[in-house]
Amino acid sequence: MSATSELKEDDSIDDKVKLAQQKEAREATQGPSKSAQVLLRRPISEDGANVHRLIGNCPPLDTNSLYCNLLQASHFSATSVAAELNGELVGFISGYIIPERADTLFIWQVAVAEQGRGMGLAGRMLREILARPACAEVQFLETTITPDNDASWALFRSLARKLEAECADSVMFDRDRHFDGQHDSEMLLRIGPFTAAGDAR
Repeated sequence: MSATSELKEDDSIDDKVKLAQQKEAREATQGPSKSAQVLLRRPISEDGANVHRLIGNCPPLDTNSLYCNLLQASHFSATSVAAELNGELVGFISGYIIPERADTLFIWQVAVAEQGRGMGLAGRMLREILARPACAEVQFLETTITPDNDASWALFRSLARKLEAECADSVMFDRDRHFDGQHDSEMLLRIGPFTAAGDAR
């Protein structure tokens, strides 16, 4: 090997080190780049504890019992999704087909950790669920959102646009009638009908 080629390789290595250091510095302040590879998969029961921690770190989401999260990650895994970044759980959506209404998917909660934000992850997770065989008959999506949760309203209205579907909202659980004044009213958002949900990816 010539001295010239050795010098070029050393320079190349130095450049790579500098680029890696710059990337680490950027991610330390801004989070991962939008091109970071996030794995979307069906959750398993062993995810339950991590789901519980994730939701606890995502206010204003209501925390459920760990047992509830274990059921979400096992009994409802076909209609829920876990998102991993570098082996760490950074997103979770729980959902289920409404009993006796096979055409309607209900989304329970959407949680995205700070390091998973800025990548459109919530929308990708929703579309991942809708594209699964378990949702083959689904033509409507429902969820509940408090009136002041602007981020959730924006997320689901964006999904409706991608699905080219209508949105309708109404009160599902009233602050006084259902929550005894201890929780804001939950508005039911219904999207649909839609078809070919996988095309919205």
